[in-house]
Formats: sequence, C-alpha cells, structure tokens
Amino acid sequence: MYGKAGFEKYQVSFLSPKEVVNSDGGSLSVVHHLFLGAKEVKLLDYYAEKYNIKLFDRAIDFGWFYILTKPLFYTLSFFYKYCGNFGVSILIVTILIKIMMFSLSNQSYASMKKMRDLHPRIQRLQELYGSDKIKLHQEMMALYKKEKVSLGGSFLQALIQFPIFFSLYKVLHVTIEMRHAPFFIWIKDLSDLDPTCIFNLFGLLPFHVPWFLNIGAWPILTSATMMLQQKINPAPAADPAQAQVLKFMPLILLIVFNNFPAGLLIYWTWNNILSIVQQFIINKINNK
Repeated sequence: MYGKAGFEKYQVSFLSPKEVVNSDGGSLSVVHHLFLGAKEVKLLDYYAEKYNIKLFDRAIDFGWFYILTKPLFYTLSFFYKYCGNFGVSILIVTILIKIMMFSLSNQSYASMKKMRDLHPRIQRLQELYGSDKIKLHQEMMALYKKEKVSLGGSFLQALIQFPIFFSLYKVLHVTIEMRHAPFFIWIKDLSDLDPTCIFNLFGLLPFHVPWFLNIGAWPILTSATMMLQQKINPAPAADPAQAQVLKFMPLILLIVFNNFPAGLLIYWTWNNILSIVQQFIINKINNK
C-alpha cells in the first residue's frame, strides 16, 4: 500500500503461539525467523531445509499442478546453467517431452489416419441412420471396433499436454527468475507479452493500435504453425460444420495467443514445429 507522501509502505501481520513460563522462576527462550526478500525458488528451498520449515516453498503460488510445476522449473534451471538462456531451456525441454511422447503420438496419428480412411463409410452410416442418433452411434462404435480404431489416443495426448502447458504458464507467471529473462532479438522478457505489432509495422509507424489489433509476431507464428500442422495432418470430423470450425480455429485463437506470455508462445510454436517434423518421420516409418 502507499502512504500520503506516495512512498511504498508494506504491512506484515504476525501471530506468535502462546508461550508458558512456570511460576517457579523458570525461563523461556523463543526464536522467530523472518524472511524479507525476493521469493527465489532455490533460496526458499535453502531456508526450508536449513530451518526445517514445512511448505515454505508454497510462498510461491505454483498452482494446482505443483507436483509438476516445480520440477519443471528446476528442469528449466538445469539447462539454463549450461545455455544461459531460459528461452533455449524451453526449447530443449520441449524436445525432451516430444521424445517421451513419441510412441503415444505415433498411435494417435495412426488412429487419425484410419479415421480419415473411414470417413466415406461414416458418411454412409449418417445417411442411413441420421434420424436415429442411438443407432448411428452404435453402428459407428461397431465400425471403429472392427477396424481397431482407438478414440482415446488424441484425448490422452491432449490430457498430458494440458498440465505441461498450465505448469509452464505458472512458471513464467509466478517465478521471479523468469522476470526480464530474455530470449533472442525482440523478446526481452519471457514472462511478458510479445511487444511487437504487425499493424504499426512492428513499431516503425508512430501511431497507437487498439488492443484487439495489437497482434505480435509470436502469436502469428503460433497460429501459422497450427495451420500448417492441420494441413499436413487434418483432424477427422464427421460434421462439416465442425470441420470448418477446426479449420479456422488457429485464426480464432490468434487474439487469445496475443494475451499469452512470450515464453508460452515460444513453447507452443516450437511444439507445433516438432509435431510437423514428427509427422513426417511417422509417415516415413509407416510407409516403409
């Protein structure tokens, strides 16, 4: 809070447990530790171990996925020691995640290919049983079972990706180590938004752009790689309206991306690029 003179003032409340001294002249010694400083993860862990303070690291709000968020931070910090750039650390960790999920991705891509091959037969079922939704669902499930199509691969892959995405967002948002951590060229702070804007030619034209048009380079790269990924490996959609929504989803998400930290967009864009490369590798393996 601020005082009348405009100086910053901070208030800390502290409640000490009741201490009891015997009436026969006994003495009592009480020691309290007070931490004032930047909430650096390693510093908090150091004091937690030194003074046996339970949950002291929870002073940093790592969120629901604490069990994943904090290890992710330490993994990024590990690679940072060798490359000296948290942005590069994000690229390295993304590669490791892709390698670990390669088998699952292979199964997911194979299922999507089967779904595309079955699309004419699914359309035929829709023509036959379009008015009977229950019968249509039963026939489609029977077809998937006969052709050994797994519907859970893509869902499981997305289910794994979401905690990683959310954990990286929390790392960028709450850890002081990420504040003003640069990447390359115009990205000077991974925890902040992309400062560029295409509508004023990335700052070359001297005029203010409304917030809904303030779209940076990294959001565009993220959307572009999503569109390329869709073109290479389009998701099967039985409903034409659903197919159109999926087609334009990268453009719809462009405004959303513009509100994400630059570090998160770097992860997402790099993940899309690796997925495209992975798709080429899987196609080559399956076509042998």
